[in-house]
Amino acid sequence: MSEQTQSATAQDDEAAAAWAEALAEQEAAEQSAEPGPAASAPPAEAASPAARADHGQAASAARTMDMPELGGGGVVGEGDADRNLDVILDIPVTLSMEIGRTRLPIRNLLQLNQGSVVELERLAGEPMDVLVNGTLIAHGEVVVINERYGIRLTDVVSPAERVRKLR
Repeated sequence: MSEQTQSATAQDDEAAAAWAEALAEQEAAEQSAEPGPAASAPPAEAASPAARADHGQAASAARTMDMPELGGGGVVGEGDADRNLDVILDIPVTLSMEIGRTRLPIRNLLQLNQGSVVELERLAGEPMDVLVNGTLIAHGEVVVINERYGIRLTDVVSPAERVRKLR
């Protein structure tokens, strides 16, 4: 072996020994102390292969840690929950009603002009889809209120079903 290779190997061995010693100290400290966060433990992935071999599974085993609560560690009060809910309630969303859809080639699309009729996939009298930000939330029918269109909801999709469709 060359002198450089021997030097590098010696440095690797020293580093592995240092890691092994540090891991042994950490393990001893954890066994003698109460269960708690191991903030100073080096990550198992950072240990050299020699150190992991010395400690077997102990060096690569996952450890659970007790983590403090975020936000000061206090219990969220009713006022905090109301304030958080108010922020969400003020977010604007787009509600739309879809009468129907169809697919057609660009050639036919370019031939459309005033008076053209496009047949939709939905049947007459079938409930319309009510969408919030593009997500189906209900079915309904068109109504006229004070000379404006409105929606009468006939079937609302359950929250569990809406969450399932998001996945």
